[in-house]
Amino acid sequence: MPNSSNFSEPQRQSLIGVVVLFANTIQKTIRAFWPLVLIWMVRIESMNKLVLFGGTFVVLVLLALFSYLQYYYFTFHIDEETEEFVIQKGVFNKTRITIQLHKIQQVNINQSLIQKLVNVHKLEIDTAGSDKKEASISAISHELALALKERLIALSKTSNETAVDEISEIEEKQTFIAINLISLLKIGITSNYVRSFALILLFFSTILENIQKVVGDEVLDENQVTNYLDSLPIITSIVLVFGIFFTLILTVNLVRTVIKYFNFTIQKSRNSISLHYGLLATKNILLNPNKVQKVTVSQNFFQKKLDVTSVKVYQASSGEQELKAKDQIEIPGCSVAERDKILALLYQNLPVKGKKFKPNWRKLAVNLFFFLLFPIAITFFLNWSFQWIEWDLWMIYSLIFIVFAGILVWFSFKNYRLFVSNTFIIKQNGAWDIDTSIIEPYKIQAIETHQFFWQKVTNIGSVSLSTAGGTISFTTANFDEIKQLVNYWLYQVEISEKNWM
Repeated sequence: MPNSSNFSEPQRQSLIGVVVLFANTIQKTIRAFWPLVLIWMVRIESMNKLVLFGGTFVVLVLLALFSYLQYYYFTFHIDEETEEFVIQKGVFNKTRITIQLHKIQQVNINQSLIQKLVNVHKLEIDTAGSDKKEASISAISHELALALKERLIALSKTSNETAVDEISEIEEKQTFIAINLISLLKIGITSNYVRSFALILLFFSTILENIQKVVGDEVLDENQVTNYLDSLPIITSIVLVFGIFFTLILTVNLVRTVIKYFNFTIQKSRNSISLHYGLLATKNILLNPNKVQKVTVSQNFFQKKLDVTSVKVYQASSGEQELKAKDQIEIPGCSVAERDKILALLYQNLPVKGKKFKPNWRKLAVNLFFFLLFPIAITFFLNWSFQWIEWDLWMIYSLIFIVFAGILVWFSFKNYRLFVSNTFIIKQNGAWDIDTSIIEPYKIQAIETHQFFWQKVTNIGSVSLSTAGGTISFTTANFDEIKQLVNYWLYQVEISEKNWM
């Protein structure tokens, strides 16, 4: 459909999009009733096949009918008189969503695997700064999506600069950075160990628990596993268990990273950048530097040796308790040179570290107490009361924990720094993954200082700097220096004529 399409009349999605709606409905149904689906899969041999497949067919027909009704009752149009974008939807409960055109920040066009197969796209409207539900259209053609995007941006009165950047993003694209597969593999094998371990543990424990409820302990005999590990030398058992989990973690990291960020390209358009990535689900995101509130660069020891970093960009968000996922954009696997190019584009200048501020030594003492001495004391009294393990083994485990925890606490203290210059506030922290968070003083929304009564004697305290994209805190520092910095930052906010959004 040409760009001159008339969106003043209600329109429906592409008819082929019923397939997408049907797939989404099946996915939601499986998620809601997955324990029943699991029982069905386990007991499929003993069930009446006629009832089983007949019931499945009836359910699929009902879901298909519901998907068509979703398509039929879903309409969208632009009301130029009230300057609103209107979506009406709902089969049983009718819903009308209205978005004021001047609140539209950006319009993204994405594509999932199912949408790729039927050649339709998903259009998402970003209204950052509003806590209202945002709009999305799940199945429209690429031509119609581009036409609607251009029309919405042209009518948007949020910012002339934003509108120009959005339209130029459609018309003029220049590849700025392309992250290759090797860089993704490097970042995949050197990050997110703890998160992947937690996901694997949660996934297998949940699946095993539900299977055992259905078929009993026949699937996995814990005593057999324990007896087998006990029959091996202790070092062999530790290496075997560690090797299995480490292999699973690396596999999950690699698969997740490659699928999510495959063919990650950054395209420059005037003063904004467009991000395009995804193997199964394609994402297209326009990032306006004016909306950027905070940037965090992460790198650990291995990543430093492999010359890869991760950059997280936090945009303005309306979330009062935590940032919305859409307002956090991660750029993985970029080299140091590419990182500097991205930062220079976002901030016009490459951020440089200014005057360095260190925490008081008491921060190290407190962390050693809570993360090292306190756990040792707890395990000592528990083992004293219940005699869980032999004392020689407790000594060995405690020694290993002391060395490991002591190293982490020390490096966490060593890397904890705050750098302040005229144009940037940079906080560095982390024991293994070193995070460097960057904000600009004029984008500060609120400043909070805190000092416990027992800290007054030693003249130490804390400060928190809140922006529309997150908070930076620096604790256990010289309180006189903190107050001087606060006065300076408030002065910068007052005299700045720059727009924080």
